[in-house]
Amino acid sequence: MVLEINQLRQRYGEREILAIESFAIEKGIYWIQGENGAGKSTLFRTLAGMLPFEGTVRLNGRYDLKKDPVDYRLRLNLGEAEPLYPSFLTPADLIAFVAEAQKASYEQSNMLTEAFGINYLQNPFGSCSSGMVKKVSLLLAFLGDPSVIILDEPLITIDREARNVLFELVKDYHRNGVTFLLSSHQLFEQEGLQVSQSFRLKDKTLIATEML
Repeated sequence: MVLEINQLRQRYGEREILAIESFAIEKGIYWIQGENGAGKSTLFRTLAGMLPFEGTVRLNGRYDLKKDPVDYRLRLNLGEAEPLYPSFLTPADLIAFVAEAQKASYEQSNMLTEAFGINYLQNPFGSCSSGMVKKVSLLLAFLGDPSVIILDEPLITIDREARNVLFELVKDYHRNGVTFLLSSHQLFEQEGLQVSQSFRLKDKTLIATEML
């Protein structure tokens, strides 16, 4: 299995947000659906190691998020729905930092920068539009050599050209063995992307749904 979740519990104070007993997926492209407030972003941030949790999360049958945090994080990337970066930081600064952390090559960083048309590398994030920030976030999700890439609402605030680039990257990385978890209120099939399976986050857990 590429990704396995067991006995996952996520709470904010006394309020339980997630209660996933068991969830496992093989390689593929998966669509995670759910109403606003269902906990999709919380789930994704938990899987990315950004939030403490109860239970176990494992990648590739080997890397446990709690026991092998560095090896795990090198193999799972997250593109957040509404990224927030320090206003004084520039895209160049952030891309260089994440590329080093993810052991990404200069060639890969440069290829992704050109693909997304990020020609504002030296502009502080405080002067960037939400669409400009979003494209940097998407770029970061593809850096390194991940086994799993999670994209939370990847289509919001980006233009048609960036959407085309994004879907070509998803197809290309998937052909090379990368698994994707995608969240969107829009149908990915309309963009020519074939989804392996869809799941709905409902009543704190993930439920397999019929493909549309």
